Amino acid sequence: MNTSPARQPAICKHPEWKDHWEHLYAAKGPAEVNWHHVHPQHSLSLIADTGIGTAASIIDIGGGASTLVDHLLQAGYCDITVLDIARTAIQRAQLRLGDRSQQVTWIEGDVTDFSPARKFDIWHDRAVFHFLTNELDRNSYLEALHHSLKPGGQAIIATFSDSGPSRCSGLDIMRYSPETLSQALGPQSLHLVETLTEEHRTTNGGLQQFVYCRFQHN
Repeated sequence: MNTSPARQPAICKHPEWKDHWEHLYAAKGPAEVNWHHVHPQHSLSLIADTGIGTAASIIDIGGGASTLVDHLLQAGYCDITVLDIARTAIQRAQLRLGDRSQQVTWIEGDVTDFSPARKFDIWHDRAVFHFLTNELDRNSYLEALHHSLKPGGQAIIATFSDSGPSRCSGLDIMRYSPETLSQALGPQSLHLVETLTEEHRTTNGGLQQFVYCRFQHN
């Protein structure tokens, strides 16, 4: 079973972020966190809609303990990278996957300080971008995104919608509509091609409004 630490940078740009998420994952089981998805249908649907197929190279930003990687492996995707700031989240996913975890590239790191060693067909992010309340951090995220995507690659980004909560996991967030998210990402370089909405029920019974957007990299 592959439980070795993920590949990681020497220095974390935001150690306070890392401390926050490590503590949260240490305190709660994977199914106890409010954003837990047993079956991430919207993400899987949008990945399929790219039309790239199971040969696509995919990076899941903040994918840590998410079950998306399980479903992608089951569907036959064979080039998957997961980046997360929390080692605890990654290790939980590795334990859950067992030997299948060896088919995945794991990176322990901060997306705002991410320098990709390669390019990908698909960039997937469910609920990371909306935590970036500082413009400099958003710009750093976008730089990593643009450097990561192949020409014609696609980005799938899900955030709280403009009718969603204003805080999550004890942190302030930014809320978006498809239009404001497109504007934040830069419509001159990422063209919005598809949107979906989701009413996510949390583990404590609450409802969170999400918007999912699929973009084509120009």
